[in-house]
Amino acid sequence: MSDVGTFNQRQEVLRLRGLRKSYNLGLPTEVEVLHGLDLSLQRSDFAALIGTSGSGKSTLLNLIGLLDTPTAGEIEVLGEATRTSDDSRRTALRSSRIGFVFQFHHLIQAFTALENVLMPLMVTHGKPNAEQRELGHSLLNEVGLAAYAERKPDQLSGGQQQRVAVARALVTQPALLLADEPTGNLDSKSADEVFALFRMFNQKFGCAVLLVTHDAKLSAQCDRIITLEDGRIASDTGGRV
Repeated sequence: MSDVGTFNQRQEVLRLRGLRKSYNLGLPTEVEVLHGLDLSLQRSDFAALIGTSGSGKSTLLNLIGLLDTPTAGEIEVLGEATRTSDDSRRTALRSSRIGFVFQFHHLIQAFTALENVLMPLMVTHGKPNAEQRELGHSLLNEVGLAAYAERKPDQLSGGQQQRVAVARALVTQPALLLADEPTGNLDSKSADEVFALFRMFNQKFGCAVLLVTHDAKLSAQCDRIITLEDGRIASDTGGRV
């Protein structure tokens, strides 16, 4: 992966403008769950997104990840407006600019660690070439699993499998990493290790991180804490100095 020195750390990777999301449009049961959100993230940002159940975190993450479309407002990814983009363009942006890590790693059991890391590239480009395989090995080395490249997921611990998932999310060298409760299924030691990986990739490779978590210990270590309440941003404050 390219070193952070090649990136402008103040480059804006995400901009939300008046973002709204409603369900059951036109029906008596219509409900608006996000109410005009404004937010921006730069490459240097390492932010936690917190809020009680039902506050709109999952809806917001799906919109930012271009998995759903807003009812009103705009989502800009690296300056490109996306609300009216067609499915192919949204898929291309999602595949190349945004990485995802979830609570459950969703590794493919029949594939090796290296093959799992390379999966996003294989879906887009087919069989990986030598340069892509070298990138996969490099990422496994970054997450401390260089010696485990040929192991299947059932030969790895839970923490190791999640580190493979982190490497997979970063293989496309995204500008933004979205992490949805990524440590919720791990013991405290493994959780700390995965969090440290996010921090390292943010600082070393200029990948903005937006981390959804209920873990107050983790959110307190983030540079920003964005709090959602009833579909609105209630606060956006610094976490750690």
